[in-house]
Amino acid sequence: MATIDYNNKVFLAPMVRVGVLPFRLTALQYGADLVWTEELVDKRVIGSVRKYNPATQTIEYWKDNKLTFSTHEDEKGRVIFQLGTADPDLALKAALTVKQDVAGIDVNCGCPKKFSIQGGMGAALLTNPDTLKKILTNLVDNVGLPVTCKIRLLDDKEKTIELVKMIESTGVKAITIHCRTKEMRSSMPAKWEEFRDVAGAVKSIPVAINGDVYSWQDIPRVKEMTGAHSVMIARGAQFNPSAFRKEGLLPYDEVVRTYVKKCVDLDNIHQNTKYVLLTMTTDPKFTRTETYRRIQQSKSALAICEIFGLESYYHQVQALHKARLEEASSAGEKRHLIVDNVAEHDNMIKKQKNNEAVAASS
Repeated sequence: MATIDYNNKVFLAPMVRVGVLPFRLTALQYGADLVWTEELVDKRVIGSVRKYNPATQTIEYWKDNKLTFSTHEDEKGRVIFQLGTADPDLALKAALTVKQDVAGIDVNCGCPKKFSIQGGMGAALLTNPDTLKKILTNLVDNVGLPVTCKIRLLDDKEKTIELVKMIESTGVKAITIHCRTKEMRSSMPAKWEEFRDVAGAVKSIPVAINGDVYSWQDIPRVKEMTGAHSVMIARGAQFNPSAFRKEGLLPYDEVVRTYVKKCVDLDNIHQNTKYVLLTMTTDPKFTRTETYRRIQQSKSALAICEIFGLESYYHQVQALHKARLEEASSAGEKRHLIVDNVAEHDNMIKKQKNNEAVAASS
């Protein structure tokens, strides 16, 4: 089994609609050590078909003509797949589906959304420790990857301590604690004061803290106050993914352009790019700006690029994608080639890059 060092690290938190590939790669570029995917429910993952996209050089998982998950070699060994599940067997089937393309599996035990709770997933597992133990044990024993768990605080601190001790006993490699209960909104201050006692009950694995950590500059203070081994950043990264930089935050325009370029490189779904951009700010006046209005009214990736002066970059990447597809077509490949072997995928990428390097030097 591959190993991951979860100690003294900074993580990108799992965030629905935000934590897809372009945003994860942006966070890694700015210094995140590990990045969590958005939560993906086991039944959605099971049955997905693994394909290689030669245009974007990504591995993609498709089901019912919908993209389930995609990844790129730039996050190899650093992407943690977060799973929404309430069933040990389904959890294992889903994890095995994506096993060859992720570094680890994380079980979501913190999502308070109605959909998760009604399905027995997310925060519902906090009060169903028997099922949670079965899920974690099945994954640890059979998936062949490091397994972790992200939880929230329970109303009773002693109950939370009992919970983390049980989780540790399953053999997981780390635990992340979101320092809010499932009833608490994000506008309510995280309960850092409870973290030290809860995490102190865990003796053999790192415990990371999540909640009200907005940038790298907050990390020394939160570690000193709580004794956390590692830190997970959510909203701070969503507002400005350069939150992971030790040197401090970068200006909005620079960060946005970096993110938009990733979206172009990866042919990201326009609606997703648009959604992320509309949330990527802490300025309360942003919704009244011309930039916000233009993003909101945009209908395509090109329209987004025009807002940020990236039209030339867009056309350049489109030409590159076309050339890659033509090369794949001449080799008898389709746009989405089914690839089941990691080594085969790696060889394809090396071949493409070598050909591009030769073309660039000629």
